[in-house]
Amino acid sequence: MKPRIVICATQVPFAHGGAEMLVDSLRDELKARGFEVDVAAIPFNWPSRVELLKGSLAWRLVNLDEAGGQRIDLVIATRFPSYLIKHPNKVVWLIHQLRQAYDLLGTRYSDFTDRQPRDAKVLEMIRAMDRRTLSEARTVYTISGNVADRLRRNNGVEAEVLYPPPKLDALVHPGPSGDYVFTVGRLDPLKRFDLLVRAMKHTETPVRCKIAGTGPEREALTDLIARLGLQEKVELLGWVKDCDVVEHYANCLGVCYAPYDEDYGYVTVEAYKAAKPVITTADAGGVLEFVEDGRNGYVCPPDSPREIGARIDALYRDREMTRAMGLAGQEKVREITWDRVIEKLTGVGGSSNG
Repeated sequence: MKPRIVICATQVPFAHGGAEMLVDSLRDELKARGFEVDVAAIPFNWPSRVELLKGSLAWRLVNLDEAGGQRIDLVIATRFPSYLIKHPNKVVWLIHQLRQAYDLLGTRYSDFTDRQPRDAKVLEMIRAMDRRTLSEARTVYTISGNVADRLRRNNGVEAEVLYPPPKLDALVHPGPSGDYVFTVGRLDPLKRFDLLVRAMKHTETPVRCKIAGTGPEREALTDLIARLGLQEKVELLGWVKDCDVVEHYANCLGVCYAPYDEDYGYVTVEAYKAAKPVITTADAGGVLEFVEDGRNGYVCPPDSPREIGARIDALYRDREMTRAMGLAGQEKVREITWDRVIEKLTGVGGSSNG
């Protein structure tokens, strides 16, 4: 008998990114393998420190031992604060903790400071909650080595890396080497799409750039493109259907993806599944678990638009090298499969019926 499963998901209202895609994909893949599965999501928003703590503790008050008179055999918690859930058979597949309280602390991406007594107290409470509730899990997995390293360093918790296949895993495919670099994602400061725009100012070839996605940085990126006079070279595509994203991967020259200390980076894996090289930076976090400089892409110094531009030109000028790099990337991600993920999380083997 296969276990009855609930996936615990944190839902930020009106936000849909990599975390939400992972939960949706995990649910669908479990269903395809005959599991009875559902998603329990609690909205999470923290306009104040008090609301942050209240939203976290809400998970502690939820009882998921049974539903509708039937036992729930397994809960799979994902990101903060969903892993505060209490259950006799809890597995954590950690996307990330509250990064503002850990690796982003002291950067422009966090509004916390440990120099203010009130923040210091809240940070202490968050870390105590994490230590206690993560240690309750039967097993802790992480979506990348980068997340596992943070967990070990910050909380003393050991975890096994379990890479998730991207949402478009079954759809992405190789194609001809085009005349543009491509990237996709939420237009958010952490993703640093502005770095790619600035890099395009330094390119010498006729290469173009296409950026797919929506988010709070769109207006700033539009202004930057106009200020640099790049309207003919850089295109903001906005929201793009999955089928069109797949075709952009297939037909692009390569992919540029240089977020700041990314947890994992679906874009990297999707690019390699499409046999396209990836250009990134040395501070890109989980992306660096896949990109090998000079072999399947390029790793540039942080905040180096001129060098990124030069590497984009290199891909444009030498298509045979570009093709070889893409094939090397494709080999790098060949073993990232849902069968392995499901077997690890549930302890039940077997492939999809679909």
